[in-house]
Amino acid sequence: MFLPTVAAGLGAAVIAISGNPFSVQAQDAPPPPAAAEPAAPVTPAEQPPPDPAAELAKKRDETRAELDKLSKTINLSSDKVSELQSSIDNLEKSTASIRQALIDSAARRKTLEGKILDSEKKLAELGVKEDGIRRSLHERRGLLAEVLAALQRMGRNPPPALLVTPDDALASVRSAILLGAVVPGIRKETEKLAADLTDLAALQTASAKEKEGLTTTMANSLEEERRMDLLLAENDKLSRTNAAELEAERRRSQELASKATTLESLVASMETEIASVRDAAAAARQAEENRKLLTDEQRAQAKALADSGVPDKNRIAPAYPFGELKAKLELPVAGDILRQFGDADGTGHEAMGMTVATNPETVITAPADGLVVFAGAFRSYGQMIILDAGDGYHLVLSGMDTISTRQGKFVFSGEPLAVMGAKRVASATALALETDRPTLYIEFRKDGKPVDSRPWWTAKDTGKARNDS
Repeated sequence: MFLPTVAAGLGAAVIAISGNPFSVQAQDAPPPPAAAEPAAPVTPAEQPPPDPAAELAKKRDETRAELDKLSKTINLSSDKVSELQSSIDNLEKSTASIRQALIDSAARRKTLEGKILDSEKKLAELGVKEDGIRRSLHERRGLLAEVLAALQRMGRNPPPALLVTPDDALASVRSAILLGAVVPGIRKETEKLAADLTDLAALQTASAKEKEGLTTTMANSLEEERRMDLLLAENDKLSRTNAAELEAERRRSQELASKATTLESLVASMETEIASVRDAAAAARQAEENRKLLTDEQRAQAKALADSGVPDKNRIAPAYPFGELKAKLELPVAGDILRQFGDADGTGHEAMGMTVATNPETVITAPADGLVVFAGAFRSYGQMIILDAGDGYHLVLSGMDTISTRQGKFVFSGEPLAVMGAKRVASATALALETDRPTLYIEFRKDGKPVDSRPWWTAKDTGKARNDS
């Protein structure tokens, strides 16, 4: 029979909502006064339903804050640090091997950062669902208390038996009529309560499992970050030139950047006034000219070598013409696209590039082979890197916190260039963005004019984040 089963299963449970409206516990409670009226339902006009996008954005902010606290508790053991140092010491100390190790490390780090972003989104979505169930329980607490109290009373005073004496026949009929009207409603609410509690427990289990996996991913990401730091130090040792010359070029580039009013004038001044950039650009142009002189057979062999993933590690010009790389480039950072080329930029104009929101201290890699024409602060762009990718294309990246490359250096696709900061840098390219997350601005330019970069990204990197803060 339904009622005794429910009464035995749920007992005298009531929904007790205390300072934490999401706590659910069972306790004995007296039946409510007969005169008590159920609370009037809140109409949509009085309390509009929550906005799903706003709820998810708020929950993601809360999740990020929790992850930030968690990241501060994760440290590498001394044994792990020693193991990393030993692995770096055992590497072949050549520019090609160190740079390939850097590219591999950056790829692993970006994969881990992508997994962290995915876990963050899943935890936020699970949190929103949990909040929805808890909110429903909170709003129905009065009704549920009455239902469970009724079950309690029925358990203590079961309905009359089917075989009765003439003296209690009338009472039995009246009880049967009453139960016939009440039981379906009690059954429905009880089943809904049991389903809600089951779903809530399942969501909490899923969240705990996701957090456990996320902790492991964050620890692996920290290890990869440390590995990259060691590799960058080794790379600096191999590529170090005269310190006095580098410092002189740095001061000269800062002076030129302060005088330049546009990106075009900045690039032009760097390629004519900075010796390392000028010489490297000339060598890259010569390499491109030499490639044009190759026979069809030699060109096919070079393309096959590049397609195999092992292009010349000592190259000083792009492995591929930039125009042939459409739909092949990966975004230089793991994150969410907030603004695309052509979108409103917050100043009444159209955006000349795309903006990607990232997590703090995320690595930035080179989208393609290219010569570093500029690396430093430039006007409202903040810290900026300009790559000459050949074929008249320049790639502009800005919004970083720390730059790990230098002017005049030729970098390979996937090579780490910089790291994002802890929060969004105020800049002209980040106006009207409703986020405090670090944001990377990416602009492609052809012969000095901005072009839409979307045709160059792989299919998985062309989407735009919808429910982001």
